[in-house]
Amino acid sequence: MQGVDPMLDRLLSDFATPFDGYPAELVLLRLLMAVFLGGLIGWERESRNKPAGLRTHILIALAACLFTLIAFGMIDSVAPEEQAHVRTDPLRLIEAVTAGVAFLAAGAIIQSGGSVHGLTTGAGMWLAGAIGLACGSGRLSLAILVTLVALIVLRALRWLERGSGHRRRSGE
Repeated sequence: MQGVDPMLDRLLSDFATPFDGYPAELVLLRLLMAVFLGGLIGWERESRNKPAGLRTHILIALAACLFTLIAFGMIDSVAPEEQAHVRTDPLRLIEAVTAGVAFLAAGAIIQSGGSVHGLTTGAGMWLAGAIGLACGSGRLSLAILVTLVALIVLRALRWLERGSGHRRRSGE
């Protein structure tokens, strides 16, 4: 039956190599790391009753990871003889994800009565996108390190501010 319907053959071949040649375990690891690390940032925000919490940060990191995996898969799927004609620019991927997350983060920032709220939440969303990009591109050590540093910044600085009697400025 093979060759009877070229469209069916193409569809079946898409399912035969579901991850653009990447091992399923690698794709799953990167996606799950994006979920876990984005979730850690989101959990910190959720524990403070901030508007964008666990689910939002997870979805942002997961989407950024997916966009990265798709882009890498598209680049890798180009036939070797066509490689010279394909322009690849990883900065475009970073720029696109950053712009999309910035749009979402801007919605979390509220200005009223001369004060600004949500800047740290917006920055956390932006960071979740960066963490997702790092996971999708296979830079898991960097993603883990950045997540740990972010959690230290979010928790330790809050603790230092309380200990010093420092009042937080609007927006933080």
